[in-house]
Amino acid sequence: MFGFLIFGVTIFVLLYLLSNYTYWKRRGVLHETPLPLLGNFKGVGRKQAIYDVTERIYKKFKNVAPFAGVYMFLTPALLIFDLNLVKYILIKDFNNFHDRSVFNNVKDDPLTGHLFALEGDQWKAMRTKLSPVFTSARMKFMFPTILKVGQQFTEALTDIFKSSSDQVLEIKDLCARFSTDVIGNCVFGVECNSCKDPQSEFRVMGRSIFNEPRHHPIIQAFMATNPKLAQNLRMKFIPDKISAFILNLMRQSIDYRMKNKIKRNDFVQLLMELRNETEYEEQNEKLEKIDLSLGLTLEQMAAQAFVFFIAGFETSSATMSFCLYELAKHLDIQTKLRLQIENVIEQHNNELTYEALNSMPYMDQVIAETLRLYPFVPNLIRKCCQSYQVPNTTLVIEKGATILLPVRAIHHDAEFYEEPEKFKPERFEASEIENRHPCAYLPFGDGPRNCIGMRFGKMQTKIGLIAFLRKYSVDLCDKTEIPLELDHKKFTVSPKNGIYLKINEV
Repeated sequence: MFGFLIFGVTIFVLLYLLSNYTYWKRRGVLHETPLPLLGNFKGVGRKQAIYDVTERIYKKFKNVAPFAGVYMFLTPALLIFDLNLVKYILIKDFNNFHDRSVFNNVKDDPLTGHLFALEGDQWKAMRTKLSPVFTSARMKFMFPTILKVGQQFTEALTDIFKSSSDQVLEIKDLCARFSTDVIGNCVFGVECNSCKDPQSEFRVMGRSIFNEPRHHPIIQAFMATNPKLAQNLRMKFIPDKISAFILNLMRQSIDYRMKNKIKRNDFVQLLMELRNETEYEEQNEKLEKIDLSLGLTLEQMAAQAFVFFIAGFETSSATMSFCLYELAKHLDIQTKLRLQIENVIEQHNNELTYEALNSMPYMDQVIAETLRLYPFVPNLIRKCCQSYQVPNTTLVIEKGATILLPVRAIHHDAEFYEEPEKFKPERFEASEIENRHPCAYLPFGDGPRNCIGMRFGKMQTKIGLIAFLRKYSVDLCDKTEIPLELDHKKFTVSPKNGIYLKINEV
């Protein structure tokens, strides 16, 4: 009897794999031949990253068809090449593709109930509540807080410079300490002092989120490519110590402010304006779906704070460090940028104001080119929410199908960017942008589900770079990797061995 059971299970698995791995062949979609269990993801997490796979398939099929099939281990996905179709998915037909197909398990892992992962009406309700938090007026509201951290960053740089014998620094960690302090102050209202103390609690926790994940990379990949199955299995993604840290920090911050009637120019204060005043947390804990009709609960507030914590410090620190790396390789661009910074600040009574910050077009071009070369999120993922007839083709994308938009591959395509591996900020002059397809540049996504924190991220990146470049220059050294080796174990674009540069006083 046991033998028949094993035989039956084996036959079922084989038939499932055969059906699964002929998905794109049956639909007449170009694809690479998949390997059992691995699909097209052989070597992912060891010898290559997911974006290496999508870039390879992009280059192989891009001039043959508007899309191709790819197998993310067991999950078939449609990889889009045609920029007009990208525009349909992100903007014109957004209602068909409004979900990201990202793991979340609000019941067992409450901090995964954040804006980035939520779907459908839950996402729409949360986005509506949080959008007022990220207006230009709100950014100006938080500007002085970030500027203060920028001054602390400059002081820390001076201390490090004086104590260093060769003035060679690992820039990635240094930038992460600055952005950690920004997020600590602006999101939680906490003085982290990471700039001066690299072992501060906030910095340690920030490092552990990315360097000490809950699961092995293979399990992470399974959860990323099978989010609904992982949710049904009641899996968790966030380590318990991180969840406890964020929840306790949020609870203590709110309690302290309410008892002492304190208001600050930060994210917690803005979330408190959206909080649930009726204290119905006990009722909400029994719900598997998010109910925002009465305002945000503590867990919902903590989840939004958590995603802005990890997104805010890691994305901005990566952009800052990659930018300084490119400036070290291109001293003429560095000199031109520093000259604009000084000239603009001089025009504003030698003070870095919010208006001055937004009057530096070359700074914007330098950051935009950095994000083109090193988009933090190299692939955008979407889920088809209802069957969709692809314009000008016979293909119907089935409801529930996964869509991949290869951002990094598009950014490195010579059709859109001449000599794409070169660092050329002038690509983002107004005339150049007008002549380029709007979906050829997607570091923040596009459409209604673009990055809600884009303004905030750009603001803190600019302030950090200004604080650095007004005082110091960066140059290459013997420890500088050219080209940089990227970390294949991460889903994001990140240097594997750090970024070492020599700094000098200006």
